[in-house]
Amino acid sequence: MKFLCICQSGLGSSFMVQMNIQNVLNAMNVTEEISVDHSDVGSTTPDLADYFFVDQTLGEAVANLPAERVILLKSLIDQNEIKTAVSNILDKESISHS
Repeated sequence: MKFLCICQSGLGSSFMVQMNIQNVLNAMNVTEEISVDHSDVGSTTPDLADYFFVDQTLGEAVANLPAERVILLKSLIDQNEIKTAVSNILDKESISHS
């Protein structure tokens, strides 16, 4: 499975969200292979990942992505919001976590 974090330029905030997701996956003891990467909004296509994490202000910019695979974040630094989003995906995909 692959998660892709998206921001306007693909450098700052998307990388921060990537690191936060990786920390959450480690803390939840996820053993299944889940790759987490980051990209800019203009280069993102539906085939690049299974789920896309993006700031809600860029919601219209990612309208080309399947809505059911897009996670719109209210806050890019809120660990609880990210943890909840990741946990929901893991549950949906029947991936073991704690």
